[in-house]
This record gives sequence, C-alpha cells and structure tokens, in this order.
Amino acid sequence: MNSNPDTDVPPAGAFSLKPLMFETFACTLAMMSFVALIGPIARVLGLAPWQAGLAVTVGGIAWVLFARRWGAASDRLGRRRIILQGLGGFVLTYAGLCAFVIVALRNPLPVWLAFAGVVVLRGMAGGFYAAVPATGAALIADHVPPEKRAGALAMLGAASGLGMVAGPGVAGMLAVHSLELPLFITAVLPLASLAVLWRWLPRAEHHAAPDAAALKIGDARLRRPLAVAFTAMFSVIVAQVVVGFFALDRLHLDAPAAASAAGIALTVVGVALILAQLLVRRLGWPPERLIRIGCAVSAVGFGSILFAATQPFLWIGYFVAAAGMGWVFPSVTALAANAVNANEQGATAGTVAAAHGLGIILGPLVGTLVYDIDPGAPYALIAALLALAALWPARAKAGMAPLGAATRR
Repeated sequence: MNSNPDTDVPPAGAFSLKPLMFETFACTLAMMSFVALIGPIARVLGLAPWQAGLAVTVGGIAWVLFARRWGAASDRLGRRRIILQGLGGFVLTYAGLCAFVIVALRNPLPVWLAFAGVVVLRGMAGGFYAAVPATGAALIADHVPPEKRAGALAMLGAASGLGMVAGPGVAGMLAVHSLELPLFITAVLPLASLAVLWRWLPRAEHHAAPDAAALKIGDARLRRPLAVAFTAMFSVIVAQVVVGFFALDRLHLDAPAAASAAGIALTVVGVALILAQLLVRRLGWPPERLIRIGCAVSAVGFGSILFAATQPFLWIGYFVAAAGMGWVFPSVTALAANAVNANEQGATAGTVAAAHGLGIILGPLVGTLVYDIDPGAPYALIAALLALAALWPARAKAGMAPLGAATRR
C-alpha cells in the first residue's frame, strides 16, 4: 500500500510534509555540524573532553525536561503557535551559541566562563528545539490517517538522517578555512526553516477542551511505545559511543585508523537510516509489524558485531542494525499516536520524545561502563534488549476517538 500523506489531508492541500521535512533536515544539519566541531572547539577554548561531552549531553537533558511540556501545550494552544515559539527560541539561542563560540575563539576567555556559556546556551537551544519534533509528530497525527502515520513519520526520519550525514561533512569542508565559517553558515539554517514553517504551516488546528484530563506519563496505553522508544535510542547511542573503542581494542587498529573506521561506520548508519525509512512509506505495514521486524533485524546486526574481526564486517553489522532502527523510530511514534485520542497527541509525542532523550542521556554512561567488562559486552546488551522489544506481546487495541474529534478552531 503506497501512502501519500501530502494529499491524505482534509481539506485538500491544507497540509504538506515538505515544510516539516525541510525544517528537520536544516536543523539536524546545524546541530550535527556543531557536534562534529565540538572537539576542535573544545581544544582551542581549553575545555577538557568531559566538558565537551557535557556540552553535548545537556541538550538531551533539556529534551527530557521540556518535550512533554511543549507537546501538552500544543494540545491546548495549537500546533502552529507552539512549534513556531519553540523553533523561534531555538533560532535565537543557537545563533547566540554560535556567536558566543566565535567571540571566544577570537578573544580567549577563562575556561570556566567558556564552559558555562557553551553549556547554558546549548541547553537552552535543546530545550526550545524539544518543542519542534514533539509538536511536529502531533501535527502529523492530526492530519494523517492512523494507517499512514508511520510512513509520514518515516519521511521526517529520512530528512533527519540526511541532515545527520550531511552535517559533519559540511562542517568538515567549511572548517578547513576556519572554525568560525561553519558556525556562521549553520546559524542561518534554523532561521530559514522558521520562515518556511511560518509561511506553510496550516492554520486550521485541533485544540483540546479546557477541562480535558492530562495524559499521565504512566498511562498503560503508552508503556510499550515508551519502552521501545527508550530501547531504540539507548541502543543507537551506545553503539555510537563504543565503536571507536571497539575498533582500537577488538580490531587492533591504531588511533587514526580507528577514528576512520568509526567515522565510516557512523556514515553507514546515516545512509541505512535514510534508505530504511524511505522503504517504510512504500511498504505500508502497520507500526506493530514494523517494530517487531525492525527490532529483530537490529538485534541481529548488533549481535553480529560480537564476531567482527575486520572493518568491513563492522560496517556491515552497523548497516544492518541501522536499517532495523529505520523501521523502529517512525513506527514507535505512530504506535503511540494510534493508541490515544485526538486531544492527547501533543502530550503523547512529547512523552515519546522524552523517552528518546532519556536514552541519549543514559546510553553513553551505561555503554562505557559495560565496555569495561568486554569490548563486545555493549553489543550483547543492546542486542538482547532489542530482541526482548521484538518479543514483547502486543497490547489489545483500545477504542480511540476518531481523528478530528477534538474541537477545531
């Protein structure tokens, strides 16, 4: 079954995925460019590696703290208002972060001040941006029929994957001239995406009734989607963190070769995510089926790395694992959206985003601790978790309010 969420919207032509896809690509490219530059920037500013790591991790912490609140606010106040407020805040804080770093590169600051400035601005940028994916997913749930939501969300995932692949490459090409140039260029991208969304986001919206009950974080309908969302993101982050160490200790490469092998593995992940998520739209399978098969495929991919003795074997394992994740990420958001009522979509999307954020926070810590046991231990752990997620029994479908049951304004 071929889905076409750009046209499956009442009224005709009122909703298109293209603005959200552009925003997702542009902002992901900007954020991944900054992540790729944080090492060299930290070295010039005199920051320790752990300080650079915390500057990146604080974005995940802010995501956990604010995604659910933004999503719930969009249920009450409307998707357009919240997504534009969140993205507007991100535009300002990300531009402020880039400007602060440029000033610090030109005029050396005390290490504590440089560290504090990067952490605070990065955290604020993450807190504002948490509104965008949560509200965007709710917007899709408002306008796309349940059976086609996974395909629509997969298109956003493909745009994000393209930004993940392009971001480090763009940063690397521009950084050859100076560390400041990629910061100047990428600061403009979120502003462009804000202009696009302001122009093309639909103005007809769903609003929850003022006395609507708040969605509880422990709602039984969301237990499986939240568990799978956390497991998927946790697994990806663990694999990203330990791949360089694995190349050093298991493949016995020197440091430059290990860095190259890890970089290729992560590039392969981005390509696999894009291809897999494009396939989701064509398959038209229900989210539950995509989650089961995707988790199983990823478990096989990560499990195979236990036997990797060469770089190509490592890359193939990462490709297979990422292909499975490409089916899981959009499907788990669709599964959660299909389980709740129309007036709960924002809170639901925000809760799923918070589960992803928790995986981003815990993944590096747990992955490195388990790695001390054995280089293959992190891969065994995430393969087992994904296998359990694939085997989790499906919950009987509960009755849902029909699409558009919430009050329109």
